Amino acid sequence: MMSVDALSSADRSKSQRAYEWLHDRIANHDYAPGRRLVLGTIANSLGMSVVPVREAIRRLEAEGLVTFERNVGAQVALVDEDEYVFTMQTLGVVEGAATALSAALLTPTDLDRAELVNQQLSGMLDDFDPPTFTALNQQFHSVLYQRCPNPHLLELVHRGWTRLSGLRDSTFAFVPQRARDSVAEHAEILDLIRDQADPTEIELAARHHRWRTLEAFLAARHPDSVPA
Repeated sequence: MMSVDALSSADRSKSQRAYEWLHDRIANHDYAPGRRLVLGTIANSLGMSVVPVREAIRRLEAEGLVTFERNVGAQVALVDEDEYVFTMQTLGVVEGAATALSAALLTPTDLDRAELVNQQLSGMLDDFDPPTFTALNQQFHSVLYQRCPNPHLLELVHRGWTRLSGLRDSTFAFVPQRARDSVAEHAEILDLIRDQADPTEIELAARHHRWRTLEAFLAARHPDSVPA
């Protein structure tokens, strides 16, 4: 007979599998905003009980990717422009701070890795693939903030990226022209770090880089509101 501890471990493993399965389908647009997540159907697809699926959905709800409404149940969160704006504003602040604190701790190998990723991004500009560009873009930034010694800041940065992944539509798919400027700004941030610039200058460069992407998104969504 399986012990209680072993059973708990098995349930946790199944919950993680259910979480990853659902997360991938939401992030890859397979599950559109507003889609109902029926526990029994998902459990049958995964060959498990509803218990680990329920736990996985709770995790996704905490990350803002799923909502739960009375008499409706769990469903994929709707894309909310205000939520995107707030997330990008916040991420600009916390990621900028994390990058500044991380900068002095980055090794030459770290910087070479970030530069290689940015070269890959540059090579994609003429044959643009928004999802791949977005994934590499996140990889670039993660190298720069990964050595931040403040775990609270890192947690906030990770939350921000998780929320962005739930906004299914890539910013670069909506404003592909932003990609070229983004690559150039990456190079500028790398130069600042290599030159051991003042941390405040690095922080502001990283913050404004994030906010310029937000500005490009809003300008494309609301062209009539842009001053002539």
